[in-house]
Amino acid sequence: MNLTTLSIPDMATGSAYLSRLPLANPAAAEQQLQLFLDALLSDPPPADTLLSLLEQARIPLCFVEEEMARRYHNKALPLGSEEETSFQLVLSTWENMRSAYALCARLAEPMASDPQFNGLIATVLHRCLYYSGMVILEHFRARRELPPGIWQDLHQFYATAEHWGVAYTPIEDALESNLQATHCSAAYVTILLIDVASPYSNSVRNLNLIRRWAGLWAPLVSVQILDDDLEIPPYIIELKKDAPLHPANNTENIGTDARRLDTSRLGLQLSHMLSQLRQRMTPSQLGLGEETIGHVIKLLDHLSRPWTQAASPRRFRRFATVGSARIAVGFEAMHFHISGQEFIQTDAASAYSRDQYDKLFTFRETANPGEKLNVRANADFPLDDWSVINHSANGFRLARSSAGQKITHSQLLCICPHDGEHFLLAQASWLMEEGDGGLLLGVSVLPGLPQAVSLRPVVAHDGVRERFSRAFLLPAVPAIHEEPSLVLPKNLYQASRILELHSEGKVLQVRLKHILQNGMDFDRSSFDLL
Repeated sequence: MNLTTLSIPDMATGSAYLSRLPLANPAAAEQQLQLFLDALLSDPPPADTLLSLLEQARIPLCFVEEEMARRYHNKALPLGSEEETSFQLVLSTWENMRSAYALCARLAEPMASDPQFNGLIATVLHRCLYYSGMVILEHFRARRELPPGIWQDLHQFYATAEHWGVAYTPIEDALESNLQATHCSAAYVTILLIDVASPYSNSVRNLNLIRRWAGLWAPLVSVQILDDDLEIPPYIIELKKDAPLHPANNTENIGTDARRLDTSRLGLQLSHMLSQLRQRMTPSQLGLGEETIGHVIKLLDHLSRPWTQAASPRRFRRFATVGSARIAVGFEAMHFHISGQEFIQTDAASAYSRDQYDKLFTFRETANPGEKLNVRANADFPLDDWSVINHSANGFRLARSSAGQKITHSQLLCICPHDGEHFLLAQASWLMEEGDGGLLLGVSVLPGLPQAVSLRPVVAHDGVRERFSRAFLLPAVPAIHEEPSLVLPKNLYQASRILELHSEGKVLQVRLKHILQNGMDFDRSSFDLL
């Protein structure tokens, strides 16, 4: 069969094509799925055949797209060209699935008098909502700004389900739980719950958990038309607006398209889950995934306020600001800018690794084994300028064009504020790439003025001491009940590990205690001075 002139006139042809998908090669399978969907959209078979083929394609397509999406999940922004290509391919597939199901709905509309029509149209509209939601979710997981009109598309499919009276018609979904039926309203609510969970501040791991739990508990939430006799709720949906669930600020202009979410049963479910977890039931026993109890409790606590539509007061007030902040990323660059000098490795020559010896030999550099080894970092560490949008006592909201170093969510960085002279340590807590390639970044500042130090484990391995690593010492801040802490490169932390610490000519020994904070490339630990 010539793939460039693919035609799928009947069920047998489509099933045979899908059975030959090379699932072991996701890139090739992706290409063939694109051709499959293009053929269905350009020359569709009858509505019942089209629906059956789309249903058959859902499971292999989901597998392929998730594999393709791994290429850009958790990657630094802006995305590279190959990562961007993968993102656009996955988006295109989700959009084509949505378009194919929407076409199925149009083809099926003349069958409205058929007794089976309600079940068919409910299934088709559920899939339209599902794949519209996947387009939104993929933007969240890639940390990409949502394009205009995307919420209106989602609202329109839900409004159509309301119009046909099938918003709560039970249907099966092989991609979700087999233990319970779902419906159009649940698919719609799932995406609304993900959106209010601050997706750009969560890791992809957390987003996948949030998506799973939202899908599991969305049937507990009902979408209701606003009743004039009831008080206006704090948050509403307006089906004619290109916006998700949002505060009901201007109550005078609320129209008949306004809807409210009743999340009272969801609130009870969250309380029950947290109670069970605190009684030492495992997340897997509760159907919450193979996660640690501590991680699940922390995430459910984070979700409890937005998912019950409770106001979430800010700990610190934000202030609009005009100015420019300077940022450096990477331990070498941060250590240099915080200390103001090059890092000097105080080991003897025996501390060279094999790679370093190979480099010395290759470039014909020499070293005297009896001398102290000074490994000087390149002092030309770049600083990026970011425009300050606003700030609070513990963080900043920043913006930058596409030019500059790449940034990863939860990464450690150092920032010299627009109104300060010293560099502070901070973590990238919120990150999104705009449609034009610019970046928006939220950073939370680590407590205390950092001091650049070097440290290494005290215990030698095979008679060879480990080399020193760059690290940072944060002093105690009694006003906010913060104890002194060490900020370490990833994988250096071990509970009760003893480290030799060099700071301003002093040599100390410390014992690591508990992790206070961590991120993509660092751990912040409390310690005891020995």
